[in-house]
Amino acid sequence: MSANRRRVAQASQTGPTRISQRPLAADRGFGDIHPVLARVYRGRGLSSSAEVDHRLAGLLTPDRLGGIAAAAQRVAAAVRDDERIVVVGDFDADGATGTALAVWALRQMGAQRVEYHVPHRFNDGYGLSTGLAQRLARGGTGILITVDHGVACNAGVEAAMAGGLEVIVTDHHLPGERLPDAFAMVNPNLPGDDFPSKALAGVGVVFYLLAAVKRQLEADGHFGNGRKAPNLADGLDLVALGTVADLVPLDLNNRILVRAGLERMRRSRCRPGLTALLKVSGREPSRISAGDLGFALGPRLNAAGRLEDMAIGIRCLLADDEQTAEVLARELDRLNAERRAVQTEMENEAENVVAVLVEKMGGNLPPGLLVADPGWHAGVVGLVASRMVERFARPVLALAPVDGVWRGSGRSVPGFHLRDALVEVDRRVPGLMQRFGGHAMAAGFTMEGAGIAELGVTFAEVCAHSLGEQPATPEVQTDGPISSTELSLDLAEALAAAGPFGQGFPEPLFDNEFHILGQKLIKDQHLRLTLRHLDGGPSLTGWWFRHGDTLKGDRVRLCYQLEVDEWQGVLRPRLLIRAQG
Repeated sequence: MSANRRRVAQASQTGPTRISQRPLAADRGFGDIHPVLARVYRGRGLSSSAEVDHRLAGLLTPDRLGGIAAAAQRVAAAVRDDERIVVVGDFDADGATGTALAVWALRQMGAQRVEYHVPHRFNDGYGLSTGLAQRLARGGTGILITVDHGVACNAGVEAAMAGGLEVIVTDHHLPGERLPDAFAMVNPNLPGDDFPSKALAGVGVVFYLLAAVKRQLEADGHFGNGRKAPNLADGLDLVALGTVADLVPLDLNNRILVRAGLERMRRSRCRPGLTALLKVSGREPSRISAGDLGFALGPRLNAAGRLEDMAIGIRCLLADDEQTAEVLARELDRLNAERRAVQTEMENEAENVVAVLVEKMGGNLPPGLLVADPGWHAGVVGLVASRMVERFARPVLALAPVDGVWRGSGRSVPGFHLRDALVEVDRRVPGLMQRFGGHAMAAGFTMEGAGIAELGVTFAEVCAHSLGEQPATPEVQTDGPISSTELSLDLAEALAAAGPFGQGFPEPLFDNEFHILGQKLIKDQHLRLTLRHLDGGPSLTGWWFRHGDTLKGDRVRLCYQLEVDEWQGVLRPRLLIRAQG
């Protein structure tokens, strides 16, 4: 280990992880589910089986979404009257799935002139820019539907409207001080909006709009005489992927959406593009989980927008045949491998940046971190920020230059609202950032390079004010220990069938003491352990990925997830190690 890496390790973790058990909600009855699973649910604030009823019948209706009636009427009119419909997405997985969903559903409803465009991350920047809006307006009048952006695109909306495109904004991001003057806006996070779930992803907002459009067309008598109304449930595979990939909180409404999409994938009823992505990522459709969406499919789709053009990803999602889908999925897989290599190099360099900062601060880490390098790829800085958050348990901003400006991406920790923090930075140093936006856990911004040092200092001050003094050793909340008899394939399968788990509804995590029967480093970076519960029972295999060192002693306390491991047709329980106590 280099000297820099040693300093980072000493600053980020001075001892074993502190472990505490999640507080449990009251138990008002979970039926006959596994008692450990009931404890898991209670640790996430649930108290009865009604709160884990994920049937589609429990989905919130569109009616309470502000602006949706006007938006649906206008889109329905465009479908009926064969107007030009322009869908403008975003260059991440949420924007790509939402764009594909809108294009597919509108075409299924009978729209003949639907087109889609995605801003290029480096040429256009985020959202509906003035330049992009003007280019699209030159293609003729009609309506323009934004997907996963628009609430902060005042100038772009104005330019599109002036050019003859009536703009309908669908977004889920928090608004700024002034809203764009669009024809209609659908966003559960607008001031005064009455929709009970504020956690919809961009693709979820689009799904609700399309449901309202379909209902309006049905009321208008549009379907019939050979024209069949589409089953929008066929688009829930896209809703599930975009929702998980965008890291929005999985409240009950989002869990219903994701669960329905996962069930379609497990029954091989998803579209060819997702089937192809499952194939190239080595995932078995019948056992697909929300974690697979977040860690296997999402990154492959995102790789197109990070390194090249998200249009590749949207074409894959819209592909009608398996052969086309597989060609595009292999290209996404290649881009993802390239992205991983770039990311690994940037992460190593980011750790060195932190090491220098630690040395300047006498061995201490500030409560908020900023890392930047002129040689970094701007499409990958968000992933580097995420990794640094995992590493140091602090909010992180990461920046890279593009065409004379620096583009930053931030990731947060639970309890720290990142977008609000950037608002406070802007209040303290007006003009330091040229533009910014986002939500609680993630945000983006642009700025001049001369202000980076000042941003780092100001951001750390804002973090200190909100978070207070941060412990040197991070704390991990678990669902407590489980007995040797509970540590079984039955429980592993019950956990796999539960959920979906994800942001705001974390994967079950347990902690126990184990005897170490054996351990081996694989490729100098992954640790494979053979373990036995302190109370006895059969030996178990545990994997600790990206942990490049063996453990000391013959007894250890570990935080772990319990998973189903399938090898040559045989199912076994295995442990996925997350931390050492």
